[in-house]
Amino acid sequence: MVLDLLGSDLDLRAWVLSPTGRLIAGSKVSGPALPVEVCARLAAEQLAAARTGRRGPHRLTLGASTYSLFPIRGGGRTPQGARDVRETVLSDWLLAVEADAGDWPDERLDLLQGVTQLIAVERDRRDAARTVRRRLAQEVLELVQTGAAPAEIAARLRVAAPVLLPGLGAAPHWQVVVARVEWDGTDIEAGPVAQSLLEEILVDPQTTGPEPSDRIAVAHSGDEAIALVPLPAVSAEHDGSESGIHADVLLDAVRDPLTAGLDGDGRVTLGVSAAVHSAEGLRGALEEARHARRVAAARPGRVCAAGHQELASHVLLLPFVPDDVRRAFTARLLDPLRDYDRRHRAELIPTLEAFLECDGSWTRCATRLHLHVNTLRYRVGRIEQLTSRDLSRLEDKLDFFLALRMS
Repeated sequence: MVLDLLGSDLDLRAWVLSPTGRLIAGSKVSGPALPVEVCARLAAEQLAAARTGRRGPHRLTLGASTYSLFPIRGGGRTPQGARDVRETVLSDWLLAVEADAGDWPDERLDLLQGVTQLIAVERDRRDAARTVRRRLAQEVLELVQTGAAPAEIAARLRVAAPVLLPGLGAAPHWQVVVARVEWDGTDIEAGPVAQSLLEEILVDPQTTGPEPSDRIAVAHSGDEAIALVPLPAVSAEHDGSESGIHADVLLDAVRDPLTAGLDGDGRVTLGVSAAVHSAEGLRGALEEARHARRVAAARPGRVCAAGHQELASHVLLLPFVPDDVRRAFTARLLDPLRDYDRRHRAELIPTLEAFLECDGSWTRCATRLHLHVNTLRYRVGRIEQLTSRDLSRLEDKLDFFLALRMS
């Protein structure tokens, strides 16, 4: 492999990483695989540098090692060829070399650029291998969205199942994941960007190598990317969700690199459905995943996800409250406390949060905050005085809880 030539001919340790920090390949002389946290830091640095237009190769020192980073673009894409660098920044691979390329001669830099072009050929082959899966997902999605008969959808799923989950004996269960990439003030066609990114997010983080996961089938519709994920069928007493995708852990490993790539003006939001057992449930799963994504979009942060479990909660309603109503509601309840905290450093807001999270238990809340119970009672009394509310009443507790969730 080309990375082995870098090691044998130039004595360079090198690795290929995905934009989310997944280790795709390393040379034989590179030794042990890079730690996950190092991969994430390198990917974050490359994404941040690409977004700001800094001239490469980009360099990052971690501990005693300095790494030089070179982008790998597929399909002959270049920043000039794209309408906006944001069209490619979340999908480009990168070559990380353990060396400081800042003082390299042009000949060596040209050699490394040539290496990235060779790796790009492999990356294009990987993308081509996903074509069948993408087409299957697109066909199923169109059938679901046009209200096709369940029997027709089921027939298409029977074709898809052996491709997505080879060797499966019984019909699988299915989950749907919906993703959206949004950039402030741009007209970038976000659907393909979200599709490529969701394919990478859904790869098992323990998987190395350029081959895509057999379970990835992602279509896009408008600005959305929609993944159809098969799950092995389980016994009747389980709903299939235990072995499925969980929104609360889906983005853990990729949050830092993606936040760097979004660079203050972009967002990635995802929603995950429950597992469904047949074609009849697929339309509901799609709507469930879309609702969950809207719940995620109502949260602060550049990278957010929500799962189907949250749709049975009050949080389902919060994204659909008009912004001016949310602001007025939270200001009326919380602004007096914020003003008081600002003037007196009284920590009434943290006290209120802890009190509600402890279900109004004076002892548990005082222990959690490392306060005497009398001090806690004084603070809660001050909260009630400033807001004209009574924290012994369920209605007032609920109002405070919602205000904190919407703030």
